[in-house]
Amino acid sequence: LMEEGGSEKENGVLASMDSSESRWVYQDAEGSEVDNDGDASVGGDESPLRDSEDDEDCNPEKRLIRTGPKIDSFDVEALEIPGAMRNEFEDITLGRSIVLAFQTLGVVFGDVGTSPLYTFSVMFSKAPANGNEDVLGALSLVLYTLILIPLVKYVLIVLWANDDGEGGTFALYSLICRHAKVGLQPNQLPSDARISRFKLKVPSPELERSLKIKERLEASPTLKKLLLMLVLAGTSMVIADGVVTPAMSVISAVDGLKIGVPGTQKDHVVIISVAFIIVLFSVQRYGTSKMGLIVGPALLIWFCSLGAIGTYNLVRYDTSVLRAFNPIHIYYYFKRNSKKAWYSLGGCLLCATGSEAMFADLCYFSVRSVQLTFVFLVFPCLLLGYLGQAAYLMENHADTTQAFFSSVPSGAFWPVFLVANIAALIASRTMTTATFSCVKQSTALGCFPRLKIIHTSRKFMGQIYIPVMNWFLLALTLILVCNISNTYEIGNAYGMAEVGVMMMSTSLVTLVMLLIWQLNIFVVLSFAFIFLGVELTFFSSVLCDVADGSWIILVFAVVMFLIMYIWNYGSNLKYETEVKQKISMDVLRELGPSLGTVRAPGIGLLYNELAKGVPAIFGHFLTTLPAIHSMVIFVCIKYVPVSVVPQSERFLFRRVCPKSYHIFRCVA
Repeated sequence: LMEEGGSEKENGVLASMDSSESRWVYQDAEGSEVDNDGDASVGGDESPLRDSEDDEDCNPEKRLIRTGPKIDSFDVEALEIPGAMRNEFEDITLGRSIVLAFQTLGVVFGDVGTSPLYTFSVMFSKAPANGNEDVLGALSLVLYTLILIPLVKYVLIVLWANDDGEGGTFALYSLICRHAKVGLQPNQLPSDARISRFKLKVPSPELERSLKIKERLEASPTLKKLLLMLVLAGTSMVIADGVVTPAMSVISAVDGLKIGVPGTQKDHVVIISVAFIIVLFSVQRYGTSKMGLIVGPALLIWFCSLGAIGTYNLVRYDTSVLRAFNPIHIYYYFKRNSKKAWYSLGGCLLCATGSEAMFADLCYFSVRSVQLTFVFLVFPCLLLGYLGQAAYLMENHADTTQAFFSSVPSGAFWPVFLVANIAALIASRTMTTATFSCVKQSTALGCFPRLKIIHTSRKFMGQIYIPVMNWFLLALTLILVCNISNTYEIGNAYGMAEVGVMMMSTSLVTLVMLLIWQLNIFVVLSFAFIFLGVELTFFSSVLCDVADGSWIILVFAVVMFLIMYIWNYGSNLKYETEVKQKISMDVLRELGPSLGTVRAPGIGLLYNELAKGVPAIFGHFLTTLPAIHSMVIFVCIKYVPVSVVPQSERFLFRRVCPKSYHIFRCVA
């Protein structure tokens, strides 16, 4: 991994240690080489990262042959030793995929699954329904938004742009960084590409477009910074989404008390919501797998009840709402309501909330499990739920402020209310887990302070819990709920965060299509034109309501963006300073093996950011301390843009000075 040495000459010194131009070794009858020290190796390859001094016994039947120089394993590139590194990951079995599909209900789809609680209510608060045609137009907008964004864009396209199973804006960025040298993170080396999980398909020579884009990105520092800023903006929106999702989901569910108990006041809703949110964040530490298995049945009941209530209302009230599948009703809706219809787009967008969570939470599950669960369970139940609400509203225009709970049959109200609140709590976890994933990825790329990360699963590396972020999100969510308890205002903020993330993902996936997938230019332009066009239209709608709550999310996202950008800038500056001030190898050679001081027995571990060279702080120790350990190891924690590093490649060692100095480097 490391290209050691402070000078060109030192590399030659290291390569020649314990070696000569050629050497004489014995070869036994089976063809294995046995050198003068008794070390056996098949095919001449030495075992990595060790100095063998055992096996004194030699094979009696052997002959003397001339072979190449003996290279000390501490003096060569660890990743260049044949057979030293093996990928130890296993494929997920079919049975495991079924279990994962069940768990996805409780982790991935809670957010999009609870959108029927508030979508129509927010839409009709901006553009009141003056007739059945308005209900049909609003329903048609919701249906095609569901089809276009969650189904076509995310489930069928974006999920495949994952980085070895990890999703989200930073996963897209790390994927691009592995393909083109556009990363700005410090202590990266050309040898990083030899990690077994680093490899990507190299562009074919005949595909000049991909090569030209790659060359342009690599040659332009401005484009590299713009790409990083785009990723940071998307990530800041995801974190902002993690604040507003619990507020929106829980308040919308608890708000149903106003239907069941007519005397319920706004303050009562706020108090109950605060209690639920505190409980929600308190159980977050138990992990995704455990919580997924526990809450999975609750979400299954929720989706089934959503579909059942929708079917009941569809049959009882008005089956003519099926005409909403004809998109001409969207045109009529805008023709009748014009500006109000445009304002209502911000509410319509809420039916697609949680789409980004499907991608960001991908590290917890497999692509197939997410796709199967959405296509065969989540999507049909959502369609039935919205169709049933619209059928009810065709005969009850006055109930648009509480469209979902008003449409629930009176005999089933309290069971549905209970399940809806449980589903809302589960939905709130969706963006919280997505936030954990984004923070972990941004930390790995040097864009976020290092925080304590707890891995909650032994089988899946992506299932994590970050205590500091958990309580930080809880505090901000409580502030939001206590200050803006109006569902419509929180809905505006929710839409702002969602559409911001969607636009960033569309831009990055377009770049992946051009650079890595190398698709036909017509396909790429169609994807960018359709989805960016739709998302910019939604963005223009929520931007007009920025004064009604959205500004809080914008301010928070800007603050998070500045934190990440400044941290990345500071990390790079710190590393550049360490590189400039590192100690020359010539100085250490002049001091000799004693390093000009007393070498006391023991091992000294010295942490630094350098992946090569001797840090300046080591010189400070030599001049200040009365003694130094007999063995010194420079420890460097190094992040590379891959989702998981194989077990055998996580700790790499290398000798820094000649053998008598007993100075090594460990890259973790």
